[in-house]
Amino acid sequence: MRVALVSATAALGTDDDEAFLLPALRAAGADPAVVVWDDRAVDWAAFDVVVLRSTWDYTMRRDEFLTWVAATDAVTRLRNRPGVVRWNSDKVYLRDLAGYGLPVVPTEFLSPGDRPALPDGVPFVVKPTVSAGSRNTARYAPGEQDVARDHARRLLDRGRTVMVQPYVASVDERGETALVFLGGRYSHAVTKDALLVPGERATEDKLFATEKLHAVQPSAAERAVADAVLDAIPFPRDELLYARVDLVLGADGEPAVLELELVEPSLMLPQAPPEAAGVLARTIVALAGPDRQER
Repeated sequence: MRVALVSATAALGTDDDEAFLLPALRAAGADPAVVVWDDRAVDWAAFDVVVLRSTWDYTMRRDEFLTWVAATDAVTRLRNRPGVVRWNSDKVYLRDLAGYGLPVVPTEFLSPGDRPALPDGVPFVVKPTVSAGSRNTARYAPGEQDVARDHARRLLDRGRTVMVQPYVASVDERGETALVFLGGRYSHAVTKDALLVPGERATEDKLFATEKLHAVQPSAAERAVADAVLDAIPFPRDELLYARVDLVLGADGEPAVLELELVEPSLMLPQAPPEAAGVLARTIVALAGPDRQER
């Protein structure tokens, strides 16, 4: 069976997961290829399964990307599915998670035409709701409202929705905990060191931010929150090829959701147990099923 691992032109050769997933797919009997999502020469129907991996430029062309996602799923098996991608590719989904009663980092959303209202007396983060890799994202200290307001206005003037969150202090000490699920089941967890540097201004020059990662054993509370997130969303968790739940510790010491990654998350396979790549590969191969016409 043929499997497409979908990337972006600028991301080719930069996905650390590929070095583990490609040989695992071959060992599972698949013929994998890394292809670019907007390459018009690709015949997507020639693949049995198409897996979104390093499509990290989609945030700058979301509408075009979603059109491609729907068209590709119509001729093959795309994972994760179009409905999942549409819902999760705009971080307004955090509002849904909070509405489900899940612990979410407090988030204010600003729409084009809104007057930016920013926190006073606490550090905070400003970023667009359609973003990845820390692009157009910055951390501001108390007293930096003017420069932060300019940042928000630039995004709003370009028709983008903006999100404002308090900067969670625990990130500087212990980072974020990213819990990875494969086929709906917990696989492994990694800590990510703090990325946002005080005084560093927002930029869209980089395709992704370089992360410092460390394998970690999540706490029982972190596992419980991550499981609750996947059980609450409007998609069956066992139909998700992959999922990553990024948590931080709030001021009360309890885990809170910073992001839920269902589109093209790094799965941190270099930091994962040795069997993780094989589990993912076999799950991908199983998607074709005995009847390859069923989607």
